[in-house]
Amino acid sequence: MAKGLGKGINALFPDMDVNEAKIHNISIDECRPNPYQPRKTFDADAIEELKTSILEYGIIQPLILRKSIKGYEIVAGERRFRAAKEAELKEVPAIIKDLNDQKMMEIALLENLQREDLSIIEEAHAYKNLLEELELTQEELSEKLGKSRSHIANTVRLLTLPEIVINSINNGQLSMGHGRAILGIKNKKHIDKVVKKTIKENLTVRQIEKLILELNEGKTAKKPETEEKDIFVVKQEEELRDALGTAVKIQRNKNKGKIEIDFYSDDDLERLLTVLKR
Repeated sequence: MAKGLGKGINALFPDMDVNEAKIHNISIDECRPNPYQPRKTFDADAIEELKTSILEYGIIQPLILRKSIKGYEIVAGERRFRAAKEAELKEVPAIIKDLNDQKMMEIALLENLQREDLSIIEEAHAYKNLLEELELTQEELSEKLGKSRSHIANTVRLLTLPEIVINSINNGQLSMGHGRAILGIKNKKHIDKVVKKTIKENLTVRQIEKLILELNEGKTAKKPETEEKDIFVVKQEEELRDALGTAVKIQRNKNKGKIEIDFYSDDDLERLLTVLKR
């Protein structure tokens, strides 16, 4: 169902007094979808549920529109627009805002993120578009959206995965954690096999990380048994992996050791160097 009027709009436009905002009744035929809408699929059952609500209670929260050459573009509220069309409404309540393309992109993404409407792949595409179209750094985008830089970096990196992995994440067979682990496979010929095994055996992220480590190191000869890695070192590896968004391995021998950090392209190396120089 649609949320209450005040909270949703104020979250997107903190400088706007909702009580004083002028609400117009706009012909539904004059409204067009947001060209920067990051959400590519709309659940038919959710639209039907919203349609039922609209028929009974009307549209509680107005759409946000901006004037275009022909009619209006939807800044926020595309699900309400779709449900209203299904309900065969002639008009929708709306607030008209004067916004540039940059604000359109930001608000479209924020609205979906606040309501957790996006799949992780749709979220990745949205971040990528904002970074490229607005020429922002990941740090600048992090500040704008209130998301950590590492979350944005790790999410965007999922788009470098093969189509089989992206599709499996999109349909819920694999998680973001699985996808991040698969990024660490050195020989890309193994990806298809790992994906199928993970889905078939319902492997956890930890299990798939262990499998990938074995594949990367090779199993041509059985290695002598070694002592189990110190739990403190394992924790440090996990912290570094989360901070850097890539596979990290710490090796210690008495008074010295080394840290191995994986990267997968020139851009990925540049990203890591930027993080490490801070």
